Amino acid sequence: MSAKPVKVAVVEDDIAIAQMYRVKFQTLGWDVEIAANGKLGLELAEMMKPDIILLDLMMPEMTGDEMLTELRKQPWGEKTKVIILTNMGEQEAPESLKKLGVTRFIVKAEMTPRQVAALVQEELAK
Repeated sequence: MSAKPVKVAVVEDDIAIAQMYRVKFQTLGWDVEIAANGKLGLELAEMMKPDIILLDLMMPEMTGDEMLTELRKQPWGEKTKVIILTNMGEQEAPESLKKLGVTRFIVKAEMTPRQVAALVQEELAK
């Protein structure tokens, strides 16, 4: 069927959460890499060229919206699908996210990894 596995980057400073998503996505046969902050996430994305990025907002070193701003400046990163995965409500999120082409906004505490995986599959199918 599909020749190459889906490549997912999870950029999340809570390692337990990042690992949880890695395990869930790997059970689907996806290639998953994690980064603990936006700076490392940007480096990871540049190296990996993921199909989709799950991005936390509140992180040390470089926040998610700062990382996304930098990502969008790269020709390869202009169209990369990005799902914001945070515990911040959408109303509290920086207004700049709308201009940066966020694919979807998910509040972590309200979704199971299975539900998040289903949403990722839905976005990738578009």
